[in-house]
Amino acid sequence: MELSKYVGSKIRELRESRGMDQDTLASKLKTTRVTISRYETGARKANQDVLFQLADIFKVSINYFFPTPQNLIPITKTIKIPLLGTIACGDPILAEENIESYVDEPTEDLPSGKLFYLKAKGNSMKPTIPNGSKVLIRLQSDVEDSEIAAVLMTEDNEATLKRVKRVNGTMFLMPDNPDFDPIIADKNNPARILGKAMRYTSDL
Repeated sequence: MELSKYVGSKIRELRESRGMDQDTLASKLKTTRVTISRYETGARKANQDVLFQLADIFKVSINYFFPTPQNLIPITKTIKIPLLGTIACGDPILAEENIESYVDEPTEDLPSGKLFYLKAKGNSMKPTIPNGSKVLIRLQSDVEDSEIAAVLMTEDNEATLKRVKRVNGTMFLMPDNPDFDPIIADKNNPARILGKAMRYTSDL
């Protein structure tokens, strides 16, 4: 049903429920019976000022004149996903001492598996991942080539977000920003993959 017709049906419903004829309502609105009739059929749109006057006359909320949205999906359940800070190399990734805070997330559309957030630091992954973004990571020990991973640099216990490439058994951590150099992960610069980057959120 068109909105103007829906609003009109609510005006007529209220008027008739109060035992009021169109002439009486027209008098209260300082308009004509023909105008009231056109409102009620939807032939004329009742503007906001008219609706506020009607709400006052009939002692109802202005929301009475509008349909209740039917396509809103309530969030029924949320979970707390840990946001990691500094990562102690010898501890399990999701150990309490590694967790800086928690992010509440609705369970709908979350990836499967154990999840955590990591905050992007710096501009090495721009424009793909902006600095300061919270990146959702699925805990896993390996990723496919060219996928973005959270990687722990075991020398300094810092986690970095980089695109993983392997050449002849050597793992390269590739930035998306050409202003930054790749990192070579080898025995002199050990690293291990913490998980796969699934998506990010960024505050305005």
